[in-house]
Amino acid sequence: MPCLNEADTLEACIGAAQASFLRAGLRGEVVVADNGSIDGSQSIATRLGARLVDVPDRGYGAALMAGIAAAHGELIVMGDADDSYDFSEVPAFVEKLREGYDLVQGCRLPSGGGRVEPGAMPLLHRYWGNPMFSRLARWWYTAPIHDVYCGLRGFTRSLFLGLDQRCTGMEFAVEMIVKASLQQARIAEIPITLRPDGRISRRPHLKTFRDGWRTLRFFLLSTPRWLFLVPGIVLVVLGLLGYAIALPGLTIGTVTFDAHTLLFASLALLCGFQAIVFAILAKTFAVMERLLPEDPVLNRFFSWVDLERGIAASAVALAVGLALLLLALEQWRQTGFGPLDYARTMRLVIPGSTLTALGFQALLSSFLVSILSIRRW
Repeated sequence: MPCLNEADTLEACIGAAQASFLRAGLRGEVVVADNGSIDGSQSIATRLGARLVDVPDRGYGAALMAGIAAAHGELIVMGDADDSYDFSEVPAFVEKLREGYDLVQGCRLPSGGGRVEPGAMPLLHRYWGNPMFSRLARWWYTAPIHDVYCGLRGFTRSLFLGLDQRCTGMEFAVEMIVKASLQQARIAEIPITLRPDGRISRRPHLKTFRDGWRTLRFFLLSTPRWLFLVPGIVLVVLGLLGYAIALPGLTIGTVTFDAHTLLFASLALLCGFQAIVFAILAKTFAVMERLLPEDPVLNRFFSWVDLERGIAASAVALAVGLALLLLALEQWRQTGFGPLDYARTMRLVIPGSTLTALGFQALLSSFLVSILSIRRW
């Protein structure tokens, strides 16, 4: 149980957990990870026989990581100490873990069979924030859950050690779901009931917009595909489409596409290519730093695209781009370096400049990706 000034509810939570051990015949311990309480929570924990772990580093995730590291058991159940969770449900989590699941997630929302008592969850969290982020977790990471924020969950020690979690704030809970899903851990979900927060002397720690942004930020940083790759591909496709209709100067209906359309198309190509490169760089870095697991798609990509092929492709783009620019320069020379037909000349200058920029970006990116992908022993 992470704890920060939980004197109002800590005794009830510890008592419920200990009683559930007795009823189910479980041999367990209650670990209270105290994050600097000043309301006497520490004395309550020790008086009731819980094991107190002092955590000087502030943050929900920091408290949980320290408490989990100090726990003796192979099966671990975590839950908030605000009396919103019914710790008599602990045996149900243990039973699922003993069936072979790596992570057992509680679900408070009706979409997963759970129940939220009146006043237990803010309406914005219940009907927008939590369902939205849970849907993203299912969509982006194929996580089989409906309540990504639920703080009552069980997991094996071996799973937790393999996740190598880093988040010290409220997004710790989301990080566990995301990484477990990416590692294809066996995940189960069981419905639970959320009760109103039992604390009366202070407000909840959760900050709606701050913690919501942190969750979205973590989601995006954990999926270079949706943050960089998909937008990049869309921009490249739009750029190529722009070139297809503007380079020959097509007229569709009453609209004529000319040099200005080429400029917009080139902008899309440059931004899209840069986004795709960022996706490769971010994924490579995340895998090398063990922030994300190995990706078979990335491995296949590197088996085909290496530094030498990247240099060769860059050289081709640079050569073609510079050749087009030289042709444009020759056209200017033929006019005695006087006025030019811009609609005609820009059909050389814009593609030439774009290919030169793409080739230069590809050359630098090839070397940077090669550096990032060097294995460290």
